[in-house]
Amino acid sequence: MREIVLDTETTGLDPLRGDRLVEVGCVEIFNRMPTGQTFHRYINPERDMPQEAFAVHGLSTEFLADKPLFLNIVEEFLEFIGDAPLVIHNASFDIGFINAELDRLKRPAIGRDRLVDTLLLARRKHPGVSNRLDDLCSRYAIDNSRRTKHGALLDAELLAEVYIDLIGARQSQLILAEVAPRQASGSPDMPRRQRMVPLMPRITDADRAAHRDFIATLGEKAIWREFFGSEALEQRAD
Repeated sequence: MREIVLDTETTGLDPLRGDRLVEVGCVEIFNRMPTGQTFHRYINPERDMPQEAFAVHGLSTEFLADKPLFLNIVEEFLEFIGDAPLVIHNASFDIGFINAELDRLKRPAIGRDRLVDTLLLARRKHPGVSNRLDDLCSRYAIDNSRRTKHGALLDAELLAEVYIDLIGARQSQLILAEVAPRQASGSPDMPRRQRMVPLMPRITDADRAAHRDFIATLGEKAIWREFFGSEALEQRAD
């Protein structure tokens, strides 16, 4: 199954009050494993950058001045995410900004039925504790030392790792990876199911006799003679 882990950075907290997207980062995962395919764009918000937001992500008005408008990246963004589920931490925040940008362009909103909110998943699994992305990275021993400031692509990459641990997919992968070589080598410590009552033989004595008669016609060099023995075949031929 294809899923997209997504994160955004913005000029503030409320798209209904004029705050805008400034960065979007996406990481593709397939069957709960990152594929290496990503989507990342900085976006000109067509407004100034408040100091509070700059302190979070470090994206200045000057840096974003020559970046494309959302209008110029919307097609490739929608093509990349396709119809895949969107894995987002605190999904209502990010999807609110994305849908506000889509609304400005008179494009259909992204349905909330596509969202997988990792914050809600974390709160169910780890109730009563902080479940920020940094906290989850620490909890699952994921290296987030590069995260000195928020960044959409880096945060999406970290969230992809967190998500795999959060839903227990990494543990399942480790179990499969451990079991597969043992299965391949036929290791005796692999548990084997035994039938309570053996199956009745399906080959009759008549079948065996007919097969020996056939082998006797194949000549002295027939490999089947190694299984039955030449003497047994000669007796059968007599």
